[in-house]
Amino acid sequence: MLDSQVPMPIKQLAAESPLNRLFAQAMADGEFDDFEGRRIRLELNGGHPGITLGFWAGRLRVVDGPGEATIRGSLAAFRTLAERRQDPDQLFFQRRLVIEGDTELGLALKNLLDGLEWSVSLRAILLP
Repeated sequence: MLDSQVPMPIKQLAAESPLNRLFAQAMADGEFDDFEGRRIRLELNGGHPGITLGFWAGRLRVVDGPGEATIRGSLAAFRTLAERRQDPDQLFFQRRLVIEGDTELGLALKNLLDGLEWSVSLRAILLP
């Protein structure tokens, strides 16, 4: 699988800082506190690389291993979710995104993201 060929430092560099910048205010407000010590895996369909995210000490971190919950879908579905172009519930009801494992944890993350005011822009993610 390609995922195991992507070194952990590359995954961490590519994801941790941008995600922590994107959700800094929500984390400061305690919105992520219920996720302390939990792990959620995001995977693309078709055996593409995935990433497992954990939340420890007020920061999102990329970690090795499986998640307690896995959210899987196409790149287009994740992009639609990130850009907020469609209601997240529709993406799940249409099975464009699927939650496996601890579905309660996966739904809690979906509900958190749905309730936050955030937007994805390359400028905001790439520039500190």
